[in-house]
Amino acid sequence: MTHARIRRSGLIGSAVFLLVVLGAVLTWRATLAGDPPSPPSTAEVVRGEIEESVSALGYLQPREFVDVGAQVSGQLRHLRVAIGDTVSKGQVIADIDTAVFAARLEAAQSTLLSLAAQIREKQAQLHLAQRQHERHVVLFAQDAVSREAFETSLAATQVAAAQVASLQAQRQQVAAAIRIDEANLGYARIVAPMSGTVVSLSAREGQTLNANQQAPVILRIARLDLMTVVAQVSEGDVARLRTGTAAWFTTLGRPDRRWQGVVRQILPTPETLNNVVLYSVLFDVANADQTLRTQMSAQVSFVLARSQDSVLVPVAALPRISSATVAPPSPGGQLEGRLQRVRVVRDGKVQDRQVTIGISNRVVAQVLSGLEPGERVVVGDPAESRSGAAGRRASRS
Repeated sequence: MTHARIRRSGLIGSAVFLLVVLGAVLTWRATLAGDPPSPPSTAEVVRGEIEESVSALGYLQPREFVDVGAQVSGQLRHLRVAIGDTVSKGQVIADIDTAVFAARLEAAQSTLLSLAAQIREKQAQLHLAQRQHERHVVLFAQDAVSREAFETSLAATQVAAAQVASLQAQRQQVAAAIRIDEANLGYARIVAPMSGTVVSLSAREGQTLNANQQAPVILRIARLDLMTVVAQVSEGDVARLRTGTAAWFTTLGRPDRRWQGVVRQILPTPETLNNVVLYSVLFDVANADQTLRTQMSAQVSFVLARSQDSVLVPVAALPRISSATVAPPSPGGQLEGRLQRVRVVRDGKVQDRQVTIGISNRVVAQVLSGLEPGERVVVGDPAESRSGAAGRRASRS
């Protein structure tokens, strides 16, 4: 009885040992084999619109504006407009104190009258000297007067003529001063040089304006029905833009609305900000409802190429493609494609296929040939999946 129990216990112990060893072997083999490969991530080939563009930040300013300043010095007596007012060309918008200009003009006019009287007096003296000299000429020919008397009468005539000429020159000088004073008096009344809206004020009533050193700016008038977008484009992208390139932008307040335009000008001189070279690219946009305002920020896209109805594949399915390396279509509209390879899932199997790629952006690429809508392509790099599985095994060990 005792021997039977011992034999049964030995058999049970051996079985347990074998089970433990078998479990260890199976666990070791499973560790060596690793996780089963996960199915690849795929995306569907679709048909839609694609746009290749250059993005930039910009701001808005009026296409036409003028800073209205004062051409004369003096106290600003009246400011007839406020910010936001609409003015017409020729409308009086401000007045500078005219007391000093009026007094100068009155004094100059009085001087002119005095000179006119002096000229008449000297002209009379010149006429008398000429008559006397004429008589001396006749008498000198008859030896009736001495040469000294003859020469004295000649000198008196010349002196009188010089005095008249001097006074006439002074009269012209004073007349010019009067015209200046009259112009200054006119400049004291400031009128709008163009029709538009007052967008800023730099002076206030009662302020003294000094125009001797520089022309003081009183206000700015701008046309707000036509705005200009000033976009800051990096030196790496500006070479891809041309005059006439289509552009659109959105604002922070209206991200759902697109304003359209075409490039009008690319300024030749760049601006460097934080060691980044930026070129200003300008294009205009109509603003009839005046929704757009001065200094608004704009998120700008310059359209290099666009297709309305194309077969599209995610860029993630084309690991080697870059939107910066795909050239826009030529002026004739013909786009030269590029050969690429994609992995297509067909009947549960992954196949390599050669496709022709057209324009692309950061998200999708245009397929010119090689794929049809509805097919599924593998996205991502298979090497990444293998490295991910290896990483999971390493973490468990």
